[in-house]
Amino acid sequence: MTTTNHRTMIGGQAVIEGVMMRGPQSTAMAVRRPGGEIHLETWENSSIRDRWPILGLPILRGVVSFVEMLVFGYKTLMTSAEISGMLEETDQEAVRADAASPSEQTDTAAAAKEDESDAPSSKGMTAVAGFSMVLGLLLAVGLFLVLPAVLVKYTSGVVHYGAFRSLAEGAVRLGLFVGYLALLSRMEDVKRLYGYHGAEHKTIYCYEHGDELTVENARRYTRLHPRCGTSFLLIVIIIGIVVSSFITWDNLAVRVLLKLLLLPLVVGVSYEIIKFAGRHDTGLMRAVLAPGLWLQKLTTREPDDSQLEVAIRSLQAVLTGNRADDAW
Repeated sequence: MTTTNHRTMIGGQAVIEGVMMRGPQSTAMAVRRPGGEIHLETWENSSIRDRWPILGLPILRGVVSFVEMLVFGYKTLMTSAEISGMLEETDQEAVRADAASPSEQTDTAAAAKEDESDAPSSKGMTAVAGFSMVLGLLLAVGLFLVLPAVLVKYTSGVVHYGAFRSLAEGAVRLGLFVGYLALLSRMEDVKRLYGYHGAEHKTIYCYEHGDELTVENARRYTRLHPRCGTSFLLIVIIIGIVVSSFITWDNLAVRVLLKLLLLPLVVGVSYEIIKFAGRHDTGLMRAVLAPGLWLQKLTTREPDDSQLEVAIRSLQAVLTGNRADDAW
């Protein structure tokens, strides 16, 4: 196995029975169909930063990247659920129409028009999906921002000093986050998803070390990767604890509101930290990333060969043939 280590900016996420990879020019999603074959879709990359270069500045670029990946990641999850056969047949056409390119949407709409009375409305499905996403975000805010603040606020007889309260609040938030991931990791469907997460990491490691992208080669690498969304979220929580220590405890509603308003700043700073750490392999940076690697033991699982095969197909689809194009 070669020791050459090429740090790549290619990354992605696990989806239902598949892996999505985002490369320097395009994004690909490979999904295992119920019959066993691998379905591959690709898209040309686009970002609001292409139209507004100012959004590519430090801090701002992290916020934009986070929002874009959140939205796109949700769409790929919905699409992969349909491809893998998880969605009911009556829901599939509406989801595909929502996720398709403009030209594909025209063809889909024309074909669906004949069955308009029987098929569910694409706009209705989109609204339901959007509502589900917003509801999920609200629940996340309530669980990880509001609940810790409320719990600590009403233990003022135990914790008095503001900085200590912030540390206690951060500890509660971190405990909820780890507990939430631990509970998820016990669900059978999530175990399967985490296997694809592990396959994504192993495949990227294989590419970074210059080995041929084969199942046998990828299998030998660790499933824990420093430039992972799990590590990023952990850094967000830690930076949030630091920022929260400067926010008043006098009024709980004001505190929560200020934390929400400062969340983009926390996300942007966290993005710059993980980007810097990924480029500098020093003892300090490895220490910064180590807790995220430990946490990935909950969010990844050892993949089987069929999962590695899917991840490899997805990664191969976004490679340009020039390793310099995707250098971190």
